[in-house]
Amino acid sequence: MVNNNKKPSPPKPDPDEDKKRREQMQRQIRFSIGYLIAGIIMLWLFQEFILTPMAIQATELSYSDFRQKLAAGQIVSVTISDNDIVGKMKNPDPSGSPAEMPFDTVIVTGSDPKLVEDLQAAGVKYGFQRPPSPAGALLLSWVLPLGLLAVFWYFAYRRMGAGAGGLGGIFGVGRSKATEVKAAEVGVTFKDVGGADEAIAELQEIIQFLKSPEQFARLGGRIPKGVLLVGPPGTGKTLLAKATAGEAEVSFFETSGSEFVEMFVGVGAARVRDLFEQARKAAPAVIFIDEIDAIGQSRAGAVRFGGNDEREQTLNQLLAEIDGFQTGVSAPVIIMAATNRPEVLDPALMRAGRFDRQVAVGNPDLIGREQILRIHSRGIKLVDDFDIGRAARMTPGFSGADLANVMNEAALLAARRNAEAVTLADFEAAIERVVAGLEQRTRVMNEQERRAVAYHESGHAMLAELTPHGDPVSKISIVPRSRGSLGFTMQMPTEDRYLLTVEELQDRIAVMLGGRAAEKVVFDRISTGASDDILRATELARRMVTEFGMSELLGSVRYAGQQLQYLGGAIEDSSNLSPKTRELIDAEVQRIVTEQYERARALLTAHRAALETLARRLLEQETLDGCAVQEALGVEEPEC
Repeated sequence: MVNNNKKPSPPKPDPDEDKKRREQMQRQIRFSIGYLIAGIIMLWLFQEFILTPMAIQATELSYSDFRQKLAAGQIVSVTISDNDIVGKMKNPDPSGSPAEMPFDTVIVTGSDPKLVEDLQAAGVKYGFQRPPSPAGALLLSWVLPLGLLAVFWYFAYRRMGAGAGGLGGIFGVGRSKATEVKAAEVGVTFKDVGGADEAIAELQEIIQFLKSPEQFARLGGRIPKGVLLVGPPGTGKTLLAKATAGEAEVSFFETSGSEFVEMFVGVGAARVRDLFEQARKAAPAVIFIDEIDAIGQSRAGAVRFGGNDEREQTLNQLLAEIDGFQTGVSAPVIIMAATNRPEVLDPALMRAGRFDRQVAVGNPDLIGREQILRIHSRGIKLVDDFDIGRAARMTPGFSGADLANVMNEAALLAARRNAEAVTLADFEAAIERVVAGLEQRTRVMNEQERRAVAYHESGHAMLAELTPHGDPVSKISIVPRSRGSLGFTMQMPTEDRYLLTVEELQDRIAVMLGGRAAEKVVFDRISTGASDDILRATELARRMVTEFGMSELLGSVRYAGQQLQYLGGAIEDSSNLSPKTRELIDAEVQRIVTEQYERARALLTAHRAALETLARRLLEQETLDGCAVQEALGVEEPEC
């Protein structure tokens, strides 16, 4: 007969938990011993350098000196206690201040029976001090300091048991500053993200890992540990990470790379340990470290003064934690990070097995911008005929954050004029405000400057229409703006472009130099108004020569420094270029810019009448749309 009442066997102890418990107990014992030694030293210092100087605030005399001054009549008054005499004596410096000085001298009880007689004979006022209470002295000197040290030890000991040990655990410095968002409180899903369809498709796999990890583990597959989101600022990397946690319905730990870096060495490493410990307890969960380049910069070639560099220790601890990170099948944890400087990250951080997935999040295309604008216009009242598609075409190169800002500015502008809803005109004005700044109609320009600005902007607009690959003009204005511009010409590309030919880049340079060329053609002089145009034209020409290999003289060779992938610009490094090569580069850049400037002058000279017409209208109305340019050129059916 089978006994069905057999007691279940007790669960086996977890060796890892026992090891952690023993390590924690050892840390607490070491802390208690160290604290006891430090407490004794602090108490001695308190007694020696704080209480004693507070009790003795007078000139200390030997007893023989005291008797000499008493005999000389320099003692004014005294108070006699069991072990010392405290009193006042005449200042030995007649011109000194004050006239009387306090003194103190040590005496043994009963050693001088004639003291009172001598004091009376010298006419000194004297008195006796009642012996102090032993309980009060004991309380002030020992019980109170020891009690404070004991209370501090108690709270520090409990804090060590609850979190990270050591100095960082005591003061809470070693605790992670990550913000934990519970699964039910994340509140963001992929429905709130637009313009990142490719990134969302790659993250769908991560969601499946978090939701049903056993589906992948049953065939022996390993759950990935890390996902790195890379892209320009404002493209929604943080939003994507939070949406991933929201879709998977798991906890979300959000922090920044800079929060691991502190003045104290070892604090960053302690915070990394604590962050991963919190995530393990809350698993399944997502850890998100924004701007990971703050702690993950490459260690190659770095100059270190000493071996205790805080940033390097934090990075080493992060690498060790990811390597030892157990993403269990039942409770997986995924670490996500974001950066806009992937080129500076340490190769050890980027290798497979740590950040297994690298997802690129770029600026949205036309369809993506339309999706983002629809998301950010949910709570904004738009007019019925508001064309989201046209609004998306007006914002090429804008990031998600830029689009959100423009839509918000449009709502504010509509509210200022007491409108019932936001119109497309408000949206256009918001773009101008974000790009060029506020209008400054109070700035007064003399008539000569107004004419120069009008012809300058007309030159830009004319070249945009006259060059084969110029983008259509949407607006021209000679109203000064808060960012320093006296006018602007806004172009609206008809489509997003990813590859540009030599001819297209040359046309862009010609358009940039159209303002300077117009001033030369009309006034036969130049002004400082084209400084920014010359800067941008020169930079573009230099990139054509040094980066794009578009110079027949120098060939298809790269001469530029390291290119910053998402932040724009480049780290210039010409140390490997010979002086002759530098001269050739400068000569080619000058040739390209000069050729396009002469080309712009020739085109404007050939269409001088149209330039005059457009400039006159601009002086009269101050702001024109793109149709005015085509009308000035005599286009029968303007496309605007």
